[in-house]
Amino acid sequence: MAGRYWGLIAVSFLVRVGFFLFGIYQDANFKVRYTDIDYFVFHDAAKYVYAGKSPYARDTYRYTPLLSWLLVPNHYFGWFHLGKVIFVIFDLITGLIIMNLLNQTISKKKALILGSIWLLNPMVITISTRGNAESVLCCLIMLTLYYLQKGNYTVAGLLYGLSIHLKIYPIIYCIPMAIFIYYRTSRQGPQAQLTSLFNIGLSTLVTLLGCGWTMYKIYGYEFLDQAYLYHLYRTDHRHNFSIWNMLLYLDSANQGSGGSNLSKYAFVPQLLLVLLTGCLEWWNPTFDNLLSVLFVQTFAFVAYNKVCTSQYFVWYLIFLPFYLSRSHIGWKKGLLMVTLWVVTQGIWLSQGYYLEFEGKNVFYPGLFVASALFFLTNVWLLGQFITDLKMLVPPASASKRLN
Repeated sequence: MAGRYWGLIAVSFLVRVGFFLFGIYQDANFKVRYTDIDYFVFHDAAKYVYAGKSPYARDTYRYTPLLSWLLVPNHYFGWFHLGKVIFVIFDLITGLIIMNLLNQTISKKKALILGSIWLLNPMVITISTRGNAESVLCCLIMLTLYYLQKGNYTVAGLLYGLSIHLKIYPIIYCIPMAIFIYYRTSRQGPQAQLTSLFNIGLSTLVTLLGCGWTMYKIYGYEFLDQAYLYHLYRTDHRHNFSIWNMLLYLDSANQGSGGSNLSKYAFVPQLLLVLLTGCLEWWNPTFDNLLSVLFVQTFAFVAYNKVCTSQYFVWYLIFLPFYLSRSHIGWKKGLLMVTLWVVTQGIWLSQGYYLEFEGKNVFYPGLFVASALFFLTNVWLLGQFITDLKMLVPPASASKRLN
């Protein structure tokens, strides 16, 4: 079985090499570029950093400066694609951690199959080899959970704080993680519970505030505005699967002329769902269930987010192998769920292509209907996931399964 394990890792590496090389070829020979537009933004921002300037000198750079620092080797070694290699390395490390955690709870054969959902997933591979930085975030989240499972709450908190600094959204995981730690340490007494929660909370704040303060001292208010505050008032509408896409488009066109304020409240249903799904860990406070809850919680966050692009899907795909390892959903229903998700996404992508590459006015009914279909599909899927999750373990037996 060890041979199969390393065989999967080798194949995963070679497939990524193939995607990477084909991407270079596609960029040079096809109308539609393989390299993600965000990668050009990262690369250009790193150029300014390499020259001793602010990464925010690059228009549309809306991330922590740490990401631009990570791509400085692009300019030091003079190779545009080096950053993609870095992202692929994080991608593979994420897969290794997933495999490690799966091997602790299920058979090695089943772990190989489920681990392939990440390691051989075309969407995951495409996103990292196109130069999207989500693999860095996914790696930090999985490392956080790895040390959380080991009971090393200080290291878990340091990594967790770094992941929140990189992208704000992982902060939603604090509720289910706190529930898990509270119940896991319950047998050790109230003092141990408080100490454990304090350790992870303090180390998270140390990293989060430390990174934030350092970036603020170097880059000033511009860092706060572009990396954090911008996401509160953003009106991105290009290549956005969200049901809010059309409203964001209209708001961006009517800026300064008293447009609709409805999009500003898009976070309300999203926040309520994220809080409620996070509390599902209380239903069965084990580590296995925590990973499943994080899958459902992240799926809800992405489905209801006012901005949703393809790379956001990997945010919940890192948890999918763990969810499937315990799910009671049959293969027929599962196939239907995957088919609906892929087909409605494909319908949207076809309309997005006509809009962005052909310049056709397909906003209504084409793009609007496609967004509505994809959203409704995701809402139905979310309902199935929640129902399945609540069936996994009866509340009465939860205390017997504490890790």
